[in-house]
Amino acid sequence: MVITTWRADESPTFFLDNKSTRNTPAYLPMSSNNNGPKVSYHNNEDVSRYHFGTRHPMKPFRLMLTDHLVLGYGLHEKMDFYKTRPATEDEILQFHSEDYIDFLQRVTPENKNEFEGVWSKFNIGEDCPIFDGIYDYCSIYAGGSLDASRKLIAGQSDIAINWSGGLHHAKKFEASGFCYVNDIVLGILNLLRYHPRVLYIDIDLHHGDGVQEAFYSTDRVMTLSFHKYNGEFFPGTGNFEEIGTGLGTHHSLNVPLRDGIDDFSYIQLFRSIVDPVINTYRPTAIVLQCGADSLGCDRLGCFNLNIRAHGECVRFVKSFGLPMMVVGGGGYTPRNVSRAWAYETSVLLNVELDPRLPAEIPFLNYFGPDFSLHPNLAGKVDNRNTRKYLEGVRVRVLEQLRYLNGAPSVQMQVAPPDIEGFLEEEEERLQEERNSRNEARNEWETKDRARTGELYA
Repeated sequence: MVITTWRADESPTFFLDNKSTRNTPAYLPMSSNNNGPKVSYHNNEDVSRYHFGTRHPMKPFRLMLTDHLVLGYGLHEKMDFYKTRPATEDEILQFHSEDYIDFLQRVTPENKNEFEGVWSKFNIGEDCPIFDGIYDYCSIYAGGSLDASRKLIAGQSDIAINWSGGLHHAKKFEASGFCYVNDIVLGILNLLRYHPRVLYIDIDLHHGDGVQEAFYSTDRVMTLSFHKYNGEFFPGTGNFEEIGTGLGTHHSLNVPLRDGIDDFSYIQLFRSIVDPVINTYRPTAIVLQCGADSLGCDRLGCFNLNIRAHGECVRFVKSFGLPMMVVGGGGYTPRNVSRAWAYETSVLLNVELDPRLPAEIPFLNYFGPDFSLHPNLAGKVDNRNTRKYLEGVRVRVLEQLRYLNGAPSVQMQVAPPDIEGFLEEEEERLQEERNSRNEARNEWETKDRARTGELYA
């Protein structure tokens, strides 16, 4: 028997046409194990159509760029894709006050002067302007986080992503820092209906003050925020002394950082704090806020992090194997925000992306001149975080864990029947479908019994 082998230098006998090349995913699986976590992507493309104003740094179209990269890399083939419905008024009122939400529903750029008397009450101004569709915008991104939390509770997802969420500054009674409705708090409140303990981790440049404030007096949520702090930088909170109150004492942890922290220092500090926090508090679910203004070269930023370092924090949290809700947040250089969130989607999916951006995506020129997933974003700001300072930060944060007498326990209950979050008319339609299926099943069972009787007659 003669076996003929093909030499590498001979002309190939198989070619990929242009269509095949276009439809080949631009990623490689990092493991041959197909039993990885179930990942879901919660998206409503309408959220990217809103506009804060020409000069405002918040640009919702960064979400459209993120979606284009996710689709361009073919990542949608590796996860469940959900188009989410807007949050209802009742759902938003689970945290926010009625008068504040009523204001957001009624105010428009045309009638805003009629509400001038309550602007200061609701913190409306240059940072939080009135724009067309403001309430609809809020309900859409909040709906994404609520849907993500529901999929985690139902066990349909192990990791649920909503890049349009993560607006961590919004307070119960007012807007703050480009944030109007706090989708994170709404999502955590939903998770607490099933999970006894939730850990919230925030890697935004700014302190996650709205989430900390919401859960400041409970031990069922621990908040851990890594951020810039000097007493003046917005929002002016997030120092060591903010540790919680009442039952929540020692359940608010803050990691105040100085300008210019680099990849190595940030990753090392993050790992050395997150690991003992998780092992001490023992959360049953984690919410990770991935604000991308902590990247280097951000329009409002002052850190030196590259996209891989930011993503390494995501990878490390994922390694604990706990249910995770992953949300966006800050980030004011849209091309880098979208790169980071697309890359972190791949991290959560355990696939490796081609560093060259997909050639077929819309707005490709927006990513020039390098057209790379990993541009160099480091070294633009002097690193003022000395090794001595960072070690002192680590020690002071971990001191809080010594005061915890184990993880708090709560009486477990059956998940509420409405946990899937269907609207009333959807619930009626689903019930009709269930009844129809049951009737069909009963009919088939009756026929099967009749056939069995005929066989043995």
